[in-house]
Amino acid sequence: MTIRPLNACDAEAYRALMLEAYDVYPQAFTSSVAERAAMPLSWWQKRLDGALDRLLGAYAGDALVGIVGLAFEPREKARHKVTLFGMYVTAAHQRNGLGRRLVQAALYQAREHPHLKVVQLTVTAGNDAAFALYRHCGFIQYGLEPLAVRVGLDYFDKIHMWRELRGEG
Repeated sequence: MTIRPLNACDAEAYRALMLEAYDVYPQAFTSSVAERAAMPLSWWQKRLDGALDRLLGAYAGDALVGIVGLAFEPREKARHKVTLFGMYVTAAHQRNGLGRRLVQAALYQAREHPHLKVVQLTVTAGNDAAFALYRHCGFIQYGLEPLAVRVGLDYFDKIHMWRELRGEG
């Protein structure tokens, strides 16, 4: 298993994996399959160009099986924060520590930016496995956003979490 930064050449695999994620866990993502499937490949390539987002992929051989992203804050007064987003591991590769390795790789990437002090994220309330993973990686809950995402007729709350970015992982 290899974890590495993604670039525009990975756009097709990234698109396919994220469309799978939106389909399998619609309550976990703000975007829907229909919204993102309508985006041209150039949109996905631009997302991977590294301007504001850094995306890391986990590969099993040639197959992209996990993803996590960091969204950097462009505004001057908030540049000390980065948001971890888009975390997904295929069902065949879950429960073997890959999620933890992806989060740790993202934290390592964030530490490469000396001005960053805080990593934040949201996780869907009731997603106990993801919540436990983030707590294990040092994240602390600081809030709850009620009715954050609507899927069909159902609403889901989002737990807001953060951690200070220090040397430990």
